[in-house]
Amino acid sequence: MATDIQVTIDSTQPHTLADWWAEALGWEVEPSDEAFIRRMVAEGHATEAETTTHRGVLVWRLGAALRSPDQGRPRVLFQLSDEEKSGKNRMHLDLHVGAEQREAEVARLVAAGARELWRASQGPLAWVTLADPEGNEFCVA
Repeated sequence: MATDIQVTIDSTQPHTLADWWAEALGWEVEPSDEAFIRRMVAEGHATEAETTTHRGVLVWRLGAALRSPDQGRPRVLFQLSDEEKSGKNRMHLDLHVGAEQREAEVARLVAAGARELWRASQGPLAWVTLADPEGNEFCVA
C-alpha cells in the first residue's frame, strides 16, 4: 500500500502565504467551493467564524492548499497558527532548479518577498537558504 503525503506549514496568514508560494512554485491555490462552505454553515456543520473572505472569495479560515500543475506532487497545506515562527525549521522545502538557474531563481524569489539567509555547499552541491515572508526556511539548489 502506498501512502500519500501532504506537506503542512503553519502560518499566521495561510491564504496570503499560499498565494506567495503558488507564485514561487508556479503552482495554483486550490479553488474555494463557496457553495459547499455556505451549505455547511447553513446546515450547522460549520460556523461563520470558521470562514473568512480572501480576495473577495469565501474560504475556510483555517487554511489554503496548493496543488502542482500535474497533481503528481504532494499537496502543500498552509494551516492557521496563532503562533509566529520562533526557531529554525526542523523540516524544509528544497527547490531544485539546477546550478545554471539558481541565481536567477534566488533573485526572483527575493524580489517577490523572500529573504536570503545564507549560502552553503558540500562537494559539488551548492544551495542558497532563503526565508519566505513568514520566515519559513527553504533552499534553492
